[in-house]
Amino acid sequence: MSSGISWYIIILTTLNVAGMAWLLLAVRRKPNEAVSTTDTTGHVWDGDLREYNNPLPRWWLWLFILTIVFSIVYLVLYPGMGSFKGTLGWTQENQHDTQAAANEARLQQTLAPFAAQTIEQLAQNPAALTIGRNLFSNNCATCHGSDARGAIGFPNLVDGDWLWGGSPELIVETISNGRVGVMAPWGEALGAKGVEDVVAYTLSLSGRSVPAGDVDNGKARFEEMCVACHGTDGKGNQALGAPNLTDSIWLHGGSPAAVRHTIELGRMNEMPAQGDRLGPVRINLLAAYVLSLHGSDAAPDRQAAIDVDSRKQ
Repeated sequence: MSSGISWYIIILTTLNVAGMAWLLLAVRRKPNEAVSTTDTTGHVWDGDLREYNNPLPRWWLWLFILTIVFSIVYLVLYPGMGSFKGTLGWTQENQHDTQAAANEARLQQTLAPFAAQTIEQLAQNPAALTIGRNLFSNNCATCHGSDARGAIGFPNLVDGDWLWGGSPELIVETISNGRVGVMAPWGEALGAKGVEDVVAYTLSLSGRSVPAGDVDNGKARFEEMCVACHGTDGKGNQALGAPNLTDSIWLHGGSPAAVRHTIELGRMNEMPAQGDRLGPVRINLLAAYVLSLHGSDAAPDRQAAIDVDSRKQ
């Protein structure tokens, strides 16, 4: 805050407080002065309703005076007069940090019993899973959904399919360090016909109905451009986050339109790293909760819903 703005706030605040005090003193009457029944403000309503020009009741007047005294004391002790920080040195940042530290200390007490347990043990511990579910709701549900079933572009965590691997160690690594998945755009390299052929071959890998396109030529183009990530059999590579194309689970939808968009324009997904923010114990609890969900969903039912949504794109 510049000194000019600071002095502007100080002067304006002082004038307002002083003005209120002057107004209260100016309109008061002496205690022994009789209350008038004839002196009015001149305001008349409905022909005969007049407003008396009487002073405030004493208790009300003193209440206003006390608020002025309170405001002066407050502005001396706490920030409120421009850049003046107050004699107590209070700041909202310091109070936030103090309260956050106290909350963190209480949280660490809650988490302490789980620090020495493995993820497999945590996954069998109802109390640990309850905390893991709460952590998931607060940190992960925005993308993966409150039921962990994801959405188009956000992985379903309960269908038994893992882009980067589903072992406890790999789940911890994903949560801690994040992931970046990139599917390169192949539209210019393949051309319009090449894209249609690769779409046809890609859909054929999972037994889906094939739209117009040359599957054999699509296979040749696939082997030329796609096997480095997806493998010669199309089953993907978890080390690269390359999806399995032979199952019924499609992150961005398995309709011809969705697959065409993926091949032609590419895709990019990012899982933010949470390690520094959550710490190892909370990450283990999250991993245990996610691991406990593994394989609890029927993939085809979810895929049907994704395909319907992807056709709307």
